[in-house]
Amino acid sequence: MANEEVLQEEQSNILVLTDENGQDVEFEYLDCIEYGGKEYLVLMPADENSSEIIILEVEPVDEESENYLSVSDEKVLDAVYGIFKERYKDVLTFED
Repeated sequence: MANEEVLQEEQSNILVLTDENGQDVEFEYLDCIEYGGKEYLVLMPADENSSEIIILEVEPVDEESENYLSVSDEKVLDAVYGIFKERYKDVLTFED
């Protein structure tokens, strides 16, 4: 997914993002992690019974909006996921 914009944010931590095909997709917001001078959102698909974690880079557009970009660098993905796992090791069970 690339160049998604937040359409709405509900109190239940659900983000609705628009993908490159114009489709709205709901994600559960899990965390925002800073790594290497950038911020990354850690999300989980909200409409599936999935334990898949999605990591998107936050790209500021202006003071009021931002885009979310796919991360293709495996080292960045591993590092951000490692930070997430460490933060939530006492709360969540992780499958490797």
